[in-house]
Amino acid sequence: MISQDLAGAINEQVGYEFGASMQYLEIASYFDDQNLRLLAKIFFEQAEEEREHAMKFIRYLLDTNGGVRIPAIPAPKADFSSAEEAVEAALNWEIEVTGQINRLYSMAVQENDYLAQSFLQWYVDEQLEEVSKMDALLSVVRRAGERNLLMVEAYLAHLDEGS
Repeated sequence: MISQDLAGAINEQVGYEFGASMQYLEIASYFDDQNLRLLAKIFFEQAEEEREHAMKFIRYLLDTNGGVRIPAIPAPKADFSSAEEAVEAALNWEIEVTGQINRLYSMAVQENDYLAQSFLQWYVDEQLEEVSKMDALLSVVRRAGERNLLMVEAYLAHLDEGS
């Protein structure tokens, strides 16, 4: 039900999603080490979300008889010099993933694979949310500055109360 080319590309994406999960665990650990628990919480949750994205791709491959071949996953960046660098890395990752999802969608369109297009549309929509979320967080971290990260924590606590 799925071409070998598209299945191969989706398998690569599984690796990217697991890689993102590991990167977000590193970022969460960075913030947790600084006792910035709400920033850490955001990235622990992001890590779990990325793992779920990988699992969703795996399920799709299994459902379409595409075969699962999870690639080697490079080690994530472990050291950050600032909160801004950590959040900027997350934003850049999400921008990169958006390009990856767009390429998968383009492949599905070229192959007239309507099932894949329908499946991938969820990821297209999700990436808008992910990029927007990281862009907003980076903006807040930049405005607060490294010396005022507790204000970022207070801001996040206020957002948490509102949901």
